[in-house]
Amino acid sequence: MLRPSKKLVLALEAVTDIAFHGGPEPVQSQDIARRLILPRRYLEQVMQQLVRAGILRGVRGPRGGYRLARERNRVSVGDVVRVVRGIEEQPAQEEFGSASELGRKVVGPFWANTEHELMTRLDRVTIEDLCHRAKERGVVSEAQREPEFA
Repeated sequence: MLRPSKKLVLALEAVTDIAFHGGPEPVQSQDIARRLILPRRYLEQVMQQLVRAGILRGVRGPRGGYRLARERNRVSVGDVVRVVRGIEEQPAQEEFGSASELGRKVVGPFWANTEHELMTRLDRVTIEDLCHRAKERGVVSEAQREPEFA
């Protein structure tokens, strides 16, 4: 079965976390790392890749962190997948890498079509859709919680 890589899952969870838990202030990486239960330095590598690709925007300073670079209904799951996989549009036969006639004429084109269909489907799902699913499943946004006073 095809499964997403750990890095892809992390990137998708991080972008969704920022969209879901973000409020007026940027979401700090230590908060994202705490919610995703992983080391902050591992998270930072993925976050920088997403910033360079224009999915996220980094905000510097003591209250800095990350925000989405555009509205959450304008960022698709497919966008995140392309960033993490570093997909450059090239013929799938080259990616498939088979020298056989069956590979070049049958299996490679089949795989290219399957990947195209999957990416088309992933492009139809936005980060906003994932945030709605989180809310439907009872995940509470930290942006909606009452502030705790000491």
